[in-house]
Amino acid sequence: MFLDNTNFASIDPQQMLSHIDALPEQLESAWARAQTLNLPAAYTRAEQVMICGMGGSAISGDLLAALAAPSCHLPIQVVRDYDLPPYAAGSHTLVIALSHSGTTEETLSAAQQAAERSTLLLAITTGGQLAPLVERSGGVVWKYEYDSQPRAALGWLYGLLLGAAARLNLAPDLAAGVEEAIAQMRRDREIWTASSRATRNSAKRIAGQLMDRIPVIWAAGLLAPVARRWKTQLNENAKTSAYFEVLPELNHNAVVGIIAPPELIDRHRIQVVQLVSPDYDHPRVALRHVVTEKLLREAGVIAEVIQARGRSRLAQQMNLIQYGDYISYYLAMAYGVDPTPIPPIAMLKQKLADAS
Repeated sequence: MFLDNTNFASIDPQQMLSHIDALPEQLESAWARAQTLNLPAAYTRAEQVMICGMGGSAISGDLLAALAAPSCHLPIQVVRDYDLPPYAAGSHTLVIALSHSGTTEETLSAAQQAAERSTLLLAITTGGQLAPLVERSGGVVWKYEYDSQPRAALGWLYGLLLGAAARLNLAPDLAAGVEEAIAQMRRDREIWTASSRATRNSAKRIAGQLMDRIPVIWAAGLLAPVARRWKTQLNENAKTSAYFEVLPELNHNAVVGIIAPPELIDRHRIQVVQLVSPDYDHPRVALRHVVTEKLLREAGVIAEVIQARGRSRLAQQMNLIQYGDYISYYLAMAYGVDPTPIPPIAMLKQKLADAS
């Protein structure tokens, strides 16, 4: 396969691959650091959690909310916007602001509102303006150092957030899940990293299938935010259009949208990837996956079903996050595009700053 012969260094001068390879170590380091950082006892008495962030930072909040959903004793809501909902106020509300750079304007706005409304406030960041804002308000800042794009620091952001969740008793057995996830990712890295040839590297094979097609990622429950992560990694790393949908909702609308335009369907320009949890998908969702795949194939739509590996909920999440990251990278290599820079986003942020 041509992905075995590509000079990746010439296409990837900022070494995005090194960050993908380092995901297990990121998670391990972040989890260990979270056990040592300050977290006041008052934070354990929160009655609701708002996690604020955007893009590669916000996805950690989605992952935690899905991970903790079956057992969490209080609501967790992810806010991707400038404004907190009106009920996010007072000392019964914990606001967690996630921003790798500490400069994300939507997150800064939400954090400022949290401070003005006297909420409990925790920031997870490398610094920027977010750290001093939270410190001035009397909140807590968990800082880390990692030089990368936000999407490449997921192990740090999610690992620290998981550490906070464990100390807040938002989900059970997180330590065991983290240990299993790290071990699973290290084993899979040997199969999926660039030195592994395509004959045994299914990440390269899937990337080859996605060339010249529009990927649409489908998942449910625990893996719904993983589908979002695949979509955003394909967007930012491979610079390709990609979309995600969530079961069972998509069975009430998206499955009808496979007829027009016929040029895309007939020429196999769309490929659906179904992310499946063999242990944690609702039984009816598991059935929906099977029936939906049959429906797609009968309509001439290419479908790939990928099952998560691992025993724990966290291990299954991280297994497919790592897989999707590698696939997005190899698709970038196949298209010959540098996976690190994101010029349209940088330009948009500059235009917004100039208009301030």
